[in-house]
Amino acid sequence: MTTQTNEALGPADKPAQVYVSKLTLTNFRNYSSLSLPLQPGAIVLTGQNGAGKTNLLEAVSFLSPGRGLRRAKLDEVAKLSAPDGFVIHAELEGPFGDCRIGTGTNGSPEGRRVRINGEPAKNTEALLDWLRVIWVTPSMDSLFTGPSSERRRFLDRMVLAIDPAHGRRTLDYEKSMRARNRLFADDIRNDAWFDAIEVQMAETGVAIAAARAEMLRLLTSMFERLPEGAFPKAELALSGFVEGILDGRPAVEVEEEFRLRLNTERGRDRAAGRTLEGPHLADMLVWHKPKAMPAASCSTGEQKALLLGLVLAHARLTSELSGSAPILLLDEISAHFDADRRAALFEILEELNCQSFMTGTEPLLFSSLVGRAKFLKVSGGSITEA
Repeated sequence: MTTQTNEALGPADKPAQVYVSKLTLTNFRNYSSLSLPLQPGAIVLTGQNGAGKTNLLEAVSFLSPGRGLRRAKLDEVAKLSAPDGFVIHAELEGPFGDCRIGTGTNGSPEGRRVRINGEPAKNTEALLDWLRVIWVTPSMDSLFTGPSSERRRFLDRMVLAIDPAHGRRTLDYEKSMRARNRLFADDIRNDAWFDAIEVQMAETGVAIAAARAEMLRLLTSMFERLPEGAFPKAELALSGFVEGILDGRPAVEVEEEFRLRLNTERGRDRAAGRTLEGPHLADMLVWHKPKAMPAASCSTGEQKALLLGLVLAHARLTSELSGSAPILLLDEISAHFDADRRAALFEILEELNCQSFMTGTEPLLFSSLVGRAKFLKVSGGSITEA
């Protein structure tokens, strides 16, 4: 990395910082109209429950591919009194230059659209050319105890942050799998149709599994480089048929084995009405490494700390591989942490040199950040300096 001259980007031994310098919302959730100037570094949003703190974080999360941190449908995001939908506009500053991003529905029947510097983007993955956004929300507290689908989604978002093609691979695989399942539902027995679909599933499915495995390898390497600290290290593994036969073998061999498996199990899958093996059913296995304990068996506080340790390690990795620090959205992040662990978190955020948005009902939880962060008060769809 070359020496930084912009103070907002931090010193040369820290990752370059991309930050939102201005956020404008129109008819987004409880914000009819908002124009909010922002600054690099930590931003603390406080206010009562329901004031709109998480709504603001959700708006920032829409500066990345996908459905945002709540995974809400677009018609749920727009303010109820706004039949034409919502608009989010952000001005960015960072090492790749200044950028203007616009996204929203605004009456479009085609779903969410993205414009970058005034030009239509081909897809939402184009946002990854400018920034990465990573988040932790209270709904993720059950990540280790909930269904495997939540862990797959969490893992895929981590992969997407460093591999923009991952989202397209996942969509292509799901499209092929749905086509195969429809053949079962319609009692189609044309082997040629199945053969063509299963070749596509094998190619994309193995690519998905390999990308996930590489992410876990990189995270494991990151944990090995990090010192022990307030947030425990995780031990990670994947379970699943394709994941079990990867083992460093050439992709073409694994693809052929997965294709043959799909072929031989058509009878079983037809009886079930769906595809019973593949990366769509894989699971990410997580252990609390210092305790050698499955994450699901840890206490609530330990799980929260383990989750945050995993997210922070991923943020470091994203910084190294993308060339800039991601924006972090930390919703109600201090609820389960004591003063020492909160202080450790704030120090890590400064070390990461990232713009971070943190929410909480009590400003007292963030008192050690006074003079080091921008404090904003949220109330009824309006935001003022605290």
